[in-house]
Amino acid sequence: MSSTLGTLFKVSTFGESHCRGVGAIVDGCPSQVELSESDIQPQLDRRRPGQSIITTPRQEKDEVTIMSGVENGLTLGTPIGLFVANRDHKPGDYKDMRSIPRPSHADYTYQMKYGVRAASGGGRSSARETIGRVAAGAIAEKILRLKYGVEIVAWVHSVGEISVSTDNDQEISRADVDMTDVRCSDRTVADRMMQAIIEARDAKDSVGGIVECVCRNVPSGWGEPVFDKLDAKLAQAMLSLPATKGFEVGSGFAGTTLRGSAHNDAFATKGKRIGTRTNNSGGIQGGISNGEPIVFRVAFKPPATIGLSQETVDFDGNHVTLEAKGRHDPCVVPRAVPIVETMAAMVLLDCALRQEAGAAFRPDSN
Repeated sequence: MSSTLGTLFKVSTFGESHCRGVGAIVDGCPSQVELSESDIQPQLDRRRPGQSIITTPRQEKDEVTIMSGVENGLTLGTPIGLFVANRDHKPGDYKDMRSIPRPSHADYTYQMKYGVRAASGGGRSSARETIGRVAAGAIAEKILRLKYGVEIVAWVHSVGEISVSTDNDQEISRADVDMTDVRCSDRTVADRMMQAIIEARDAKDSVGGIVECVCRNVPSGWGEPVFDKLDAKLAQAMLSLPATKGFEVGSGFAGTTLRGSAHNDAFATKGKRIGTRTNNSGGIQGGISNGEPIVFRVAFKPPATIGLSQETVDFDGNHVTLEAKGRHDPCVVPRAVPIVETMAAMVLLDCALRQEAGAAFRPDSN
């Protein structure tokens, strides 16, 4: 089950970076939801390679095909098969690296685990695997939006040491985010981020960054106690993404510098509901949503495959100089934005379905 996420809304991805195609199987999608490829394609377009000068030059249209689970534009309640063909794959770019594990990549660990690996493009460890996640998550996004009014927006919070203020995170829209190629709504900061990425690219190097995400209008009560806490499930989903190295919700690590009196979110009446005056909890308390916006951040390391010469060893332990070939992003965070959004959607929809199932026989559910 290492390729499956979810309890009731289950998503299993398949495919390697240079095989015939990639995709996902979605099991547990409610029936009679209006669904077509046009509902899924926009997020895939935001994720696809070759969309700007700061992404990999690999050219893929990443057009999704719904293979099953939908008839006459409605979901059937049966497994939905999603497929995207690989067309611009060049496994020959990796022939000289078959015997050399790339530093900080998954080549070595996959070889040690399985005794064999997809030697071109990283196989399952490639970011290309996330296509299936994005396609499946786009379905979850539509259901969350239509049934619950949930809105999910992510953006690039930082590239290297350049970061943007997020005091206005409740006002940022996807249109704002997509105004710049780097997916930062502040044009001045975005220009500096772009320059940092271009400088790393031109030096045959790479740079990391942080994606921030807000999930608005999430009802209170989503998430399970103890092991299946909402923040724990979000952390699992985000840290399962390629190149991730950190996750924090709400005040995160910065909250450790505060005293409890400053960090506590006091309750207040907000219209017809009880809410909190501040949101250091990031919309989650005790592992359960409290009705406030869910805010979290995901840290992405610099991409491991770089063109600079690196002194390393091959699988036989012989010292070699590696100059990696292939087409790679100098920074992954601009393309990671829709991936973070759709992964959050999968987690939230799964929690919503679990909450509805658990509350079905409560006296106040009728």
